[in-house]
Amino acid sequence: MENKKEMRTWLDDFHLPHPLVIAGPCSAETENQVLQIARELQDSKVSIFRAGIWKPRTRPGGFEGVGEIGLKWLQKAKAETGLLMAVEVATAAHVKLALEHDIDVLWIGARTTVNPFAVQEIADALQNTEKIVLVKNPVNPDLALWIGGVERLYQAGIKKLGVIHRGFSTYEKTKYRNNPEWQIAIDFQSKFPDIPLIIDPSHITGKRDMIFQVTQQALDFNYDGMIIETHCDPDNAWSDAAQQVTPERLKQIIFDLVIRKEDYADGDYLQQLSKLRVKIDDYDSKLLDVIGQRMKVAEDIGSLKKAKNVAVLQNKRWNEILERMVKEGSQRGLSEEFIVQFFKAIHQESIAHQEKVFKSE
Repeated sequence: MENKKEMRTWLDDFHLPHPLVIAGPCSAETENQVLQIARELQDSKVSIFRAGIWKPRTRPGGFEGVGEIGLKWLQKAKAETGLLMAVEVATAAHVKLALEHDIDVLWIGARTTVNPFAVQEIADALQNTEKIVLVKNPVNPDLALWIGGVERLYQAGIKKLGVIHRGFSTYEKTKYRNNPEWQIAIDFQSKFPDIPLIIDPSHITGKRDMIFQVTQQALDFNYDGMIIETHCDPDNAWSDAAQQVTPERLKQIIFDLVIRKEDYADGDYLQQLSKLRVKIDDYDSKLLDVIGQRMKVAEDIGSLKKAKNVAVLQNKRWNEILERMVKEGSQRGLSEEFIVQFFKAIHQESIAHQEKVFKSE
């Protein structure tokens, strides 16, 4: 699959002076709830109303969605408000029902994207559809799997495609529900700049008070839109209560967002930017030099350990390094999250260099 300008035609056809906004409850709960939220979003910048009809739960016993009856509620909401309707589909049966109820936008969730068999089943059921189909990133940080999901749909003749960045699962404790791993989404954007990229701050943060911050960060990275969970009574929502905002709060978030220019052609700006980028390039080269020298020391340590028959991994020493670096990084204005990720990568590379020494004659 190659990037093509036509890939963003469906988004351009909205003729929006602002990023695309998709909003609505995590789950459709009752007909009145769906209609009330849709009515409150009708006169706003929201173009597409979203609602979960089938809810894949991590463990059995939780609320798993109202099912087909909810699609009829969405039909009523569309007829009354004119908003397009969007639902998540995870099986061919979901697709069939969504199409029968004239749902406009279908998205594939993170748990489904991770399974190529499931994505192919959905692609086959949607063969040559004119509906908009969005693909959330897989739960694990795997760019190839994400691209593969989009490719399966593209090969099924589906042209109105987009992707949703909802963050990635991690065992590590962070301030996010799902770690954004921005670089993975940026890498996708670099490979396919004309496939619309939409941020899902609700699932990334898991907390309503962080939604504005993450959405703004995404727009700073030139994302094309946002999908934000919105509920008239978030605290009493049947699912994901903590990450939903009221329609009023959503409107305020949209109002407060700053839309950045994609580029700026002013000569003075370009000259200043060029000078600053030269400095960045110089620092990057110096970083590589220092890291390269550090790896040589790691190899010397590996030689010493091998000679004395000492194991490569020394957990106590590693924990001491990490604790010290987090503290020193904080003093330099660097986040704990960045320091941990950065030094874990360095530590892993150091181990690899030492293991190479152990395997050598």
